[in-house]
Amino acid sequence: MSDEAPWLDEAEMTTWLALIGVVMRLPGALEVQLRRDADLNHFEYCVLVGLEHAESGEMRMSDLAFLCNGSLSRLSHVARRLESEGLIERFACPDDGRSTLARLTPAGRERLAQAAPGHVRRVRDLVFDELDDAEMRQLGDLAKRVLARIQA
Repeated sequence: MSDEAPWLDEAEMTTWLALIGVVMRLPGALEVQLRRDADLNHFEYCVLVGLEHAESGEMRMSDLAFLCNGSLSRLSHVARRLESEGLIERFACPDDGRSTLARLTPAGRERLAQAAPGHVRRVRDLVFDELDDAEMRQLGDLAKRVLARIQA
């Protein structure tokens, strides 16, 4: 068995470089707007959105870290900042004393409500305004397939 990897052909390399460009630059482009309009970075915004959509309005910190694609250590650091601003609260899980839960506060909901319209406009500007409906569905389908392979 050969250890040599099959090299990407020209079309694969072009696609790969375009994908890597999007993956690396999109979060920063979104973060500029979030920082300007809401004094949040992209990870903090993800934390607030995750809590807003959580069943019962609260979530284990470990699950929230997984959802936001961050380490528990990074989430704990960010949670301290969000908590100090009154945007979230953390408390011991009543069912499992080893776990910590986080909950979005009314102030956190308000900050998210202020940030969301500008964020959605920016997402539309950078991604969806460039695609027709069929391309949007195709991009979604392709992204789901790649994500499923990554998560497997």
